[in-house]
Amino acid sequence: MFLSVFGIVALILWNTNILFQILKEEERVKMELWATAQQELIQNTDLSKDYGVLAFDVLQKIGVTPMIRVNSSGYIKGFKNIEWDVSKDKDSLELYNLLNQFKRENSSIPIQYKNIVNQTLFYGDSELLKKLQYYPLVLLLILSLFTTVLFFFFQTSRISEQNRLWAGMAKETAHQIGTPLSSLMGWITLLKEQNIAPASLDEMEKDVNRLTVITERFSKVGSLPELENSDVIEATKEAVAYLKKRSSQLIEWSVDLPEEVIKIPINIPLYSWTLENLIKNAIDAMKGKGVLTIKVSHSAQIVSILVSDSGQGIAPKNIKRIFNPGFTTKKRGWGLGLSLVKRIIVEYHKGTVSVLKSELGKGSTFQIRLKK
Repeated sequence: MFLSVFGIVALILWNTNILFQILKEEERVKMELWATAQQELIQNTDLSKDYGVLAFDVLQKIGVTPMIRVNSSGYIKGFKNIEWDVSKDKDSLELYNLLNQFKRENSSIPIQYKNIVNQTLFYGDSELLKKLQYYPLVLLLILSLFTTVLFFFFQTSRISEQNRLWAGMAKETAHQIGTPLSSLMGWITLLKEQNIAPASLDEMEKDVNRLTVITERFSKVGSLPELENSDVIEATKEAVAYLKKRSSQLIEWSVDLPEEVIKIPINIPLYSWTLENLIKNAIDAMKGKGVLTIKVSHSAQIVSILVSDSGQGIAPKNIKRIFNPGFTTKKRGWGLGLSLVKRIIVEYHKGTVSVLKSELGKGSTFQIRLKK
């Protein structure tokens, strides 16, 4: 399709160029005819003769091409088809500027008769030729717009197809996990009835509940989530508490959360998923050892969540790419975590997520901003 379009456009541009050259040559012939008529009129001043009448008629009706006659000293002796009124005291420099323009556009035509007349005719391109000059540019602009629309169409189709693929895979994963998960719940219930290590069973139950939440997340991929007014502080506490127990003991956690309840429209499972992805990325960046900081603050309209680490930082060239699907600097990984974060925060919650700051060797800070 692209080759066909480019071929058609190239053919049109080629034909336009040929047409332009033909018209330009015709204008040249007309100007030479006008110059010849001027010479004839100078040689034969008797307008009663046929050649005198013909020369005068040519001089009066030779089209609309703008022209200027100058003498051997370069002074303007006359002009035609130019909107310039001597009676209005216009500056003659305008005419001389136009003359210089004509010199650049076309070569001159001499008007000579013995030693009596030695003039030169300069002429510019007609309005038709000027419009024809811009035609290829307009055509190229239309082609660019068409190409852009076509590109975005294919890009959107490709992204839509990818989204459908990921949604299908996520739903199938949730479906496959559901069966063993139900079985695990049953086994935990039986173990509880036999009073076997209650503390251990509690932790097992938390993990099973966690798997239930994860299954719920995957089952909702591809569908529009429901947002409810929920306490973002409590949701943050729960997500941090779960990961804190299951992370390296070499991680120093610094959690700064407001004491009050802050309710905003969020989807708790998806928000927790977002926070977990950022925290896990931070732990990976520190290679399991360092300081991890989670801070929540708020203003009249915005809740801000900061996740900072003391890891290796992000290279400046990668900062704009880290949220792209498939981009990863890890040896293992599909590069989906941060793209999911962006989708959940930006598309579903109408918020923003960004790298607030990052310095190689010193760490990074990610910021989530949600509207109240």
